[in-house]
Amino acid sequence: MLESYVPILVLIGIAFAFAVAVVVLSRLIGQKKPSEVKLAPYECGMPLLSSAQERFSIKFYIVAMLFILFDIEAVFLYPWAVMFKRLGIFGFVEMGVFIIILLVGFVYVWKKGALEWE
Repeated sequence: MLESYVPILVLIGIAFAFAVAVVVLSRLIGQKKPSEVKLAPYECGMPLLSSAQERFSIKFYIVAMLFILFDIEAVFLYPWAVMFKRLGIFGFVEMGVFIIILLVGFVYVWKKGALEWE
């Protein structure tokens, strides 16, 4: 049984050795000419408007997390819709409970003002 995994382990070893060799050779052979232009953060070809370490409002992160949360929960509706006839009334009630919990969370987030963009 273990003999069938030997080629995979050899391939992983070769890939790891190649990656390490490329990084080491690049470090040893590569040119080292740092300059102010090379060390500056790249902003899509635009000149920098402010510091690269500017702080962003926490609202960006909250909205992103809420989008991911509600988007992932919406993904659960697709398998349910495909199997709707097979699940019968039990599946309908379970999805109703799921959607109610989702709506309660959405209303809570809305009332807390997390979706307000000031």
